[in-house]
Amino acid sequence: MSDIEKRDDDHSTGVVVKTKPKTRKPSLYKVLMLNDDYTPMEFVVHVLERFFSKNREEATQIMMHVHRRGVGICGVFTYEVAETKVTQVMDFARQHQHPLQCTLEKE
Repeated sequence: MSDIEKRDDDHSTGVVVKTKPKTRKPSLYKVLMLNDDYTPMEFVVHVLERFFSKNREEATQIMMHVHRRGVGICGVFTYEVAETKVTQVMDFARQHQHPLQCTLEKE
């Protein structure tokens, strides 16, 4: 048998390489609260405490920032979480007849 012909009893060796799948961190989104002239400040503080787990001091600081600057960041989340929080805040505000607006923006 020639050297070119492959024999059934030839054993080849190789190296097994374990590859890890490339995982990317999910994109993050800012939940923004917009100022309006009608929603009471205390209601905004309550929303920040309830839906964004802010303590009274943090919620008050964010509320004042929104009041003075017109917009403020409530938190940064993955898309699904940010979208859910925006919907929860908007629904809660409507239930209490306030025009409070929230939106999300890619970070």
